Amino acid sequence: QVQLVESGGGLVQAGGSLRLSCAASGRTFSSDSMGWFRQAPGKEREFVAAISRSGGSTYSRTYYADSVKGRFTISGDNAKNTVYLQMNSLEPKDTAVYYCAAVTRYSGNYYLRQPGLYDYWGQGTQVTVSS
Repeated sequence: QVQLVESGGGLVQAGGSLRLSCAASGRTFSSDSMGWFRQAPGKEREFVAAISRSGGSTYSRTYYADSVKGRFTISGDNAKNTVYLQMNSLEPKDTAVYYCAAVTRYSGNYYLRQPGLYDYWGQGTQVTVSS
């Protein structure tokens, strides 16, 4: 059974930092790209960041939403089958449930921003930023 499990969410003051983790199990995600999305109450799920692979098993390019560029960093650890989202300089508008997802058939800037193309999703982790 394929599972993506997020952790690391919580309550933080504006300006603070959190590091989200997404641990994958049930299959080898060595050829997949991974993404982070978020969904605030009453809003649609939106793209946050993604990391793609360029052949082999080495993570290559990263992509970010404009709203988080320069503050968030996505990275991957192949040995642990885990993807991270380091979030710095958090703002109240970053408050949302954060989801990680894996996509097997697509890569590249355009496709990795589309939540409908992802094959596997985690259950989400709440991030709350207080002002």
